Amino acid sequence: MGYDVIIIGAGPAGASAALFTAKAGKKTLVIDSDQSVTKRAWVENHYGVDGITGPDLVEIGKKQAAKFGTELVQGKATQLNKSDEGFQVTTDTGTYEGKHVILATGLSVELAEVSGIKTKPGTEPRIKTVVDTDAQGILALKVFGRQEL
Repeated sequence: MGYDVIIIGAGPAGASAALFTAKAGKKTLVIDSDQSVTKRAWVENHYGVDGITGPDLVEIGKKQAAKFGTELVQGKATQLNKSDEGFQVTTDTGTYEGKHVILATGLSVELAEVSGIKTKPGTEPRIKTVVDTDAQGILALKVFGRQEL
């Protein structure tokens, strides 16, 4: 098994998740498509920051995660499949194996939809679709025609 945790997305949510998993001693991989909507933002509502450009916030997050051992790769995740010991993530540059996957894909649900992960309509005006989870944050992954958690 390659990684304990694979995080898809290197924006604020993905980098924050990577920071905590790496600090906890988990072998962590972040797959960065470089398409974070935060890269086009000016941020004034982020904890501990008066104001910062989106690109600077994303870069700081990635550097902090890497400082604690997170491996970062550039690529777009195109498929997520359940495997015997966890998950296999296919990107446009390679394939990776991990015990756990965190989707931190922001506004994009494309990977979830092509991988058979349930989605539902969003409740925010600018967010049309979101990943469907239960109250504990667990989502259902359809594998070979059946539901699995």
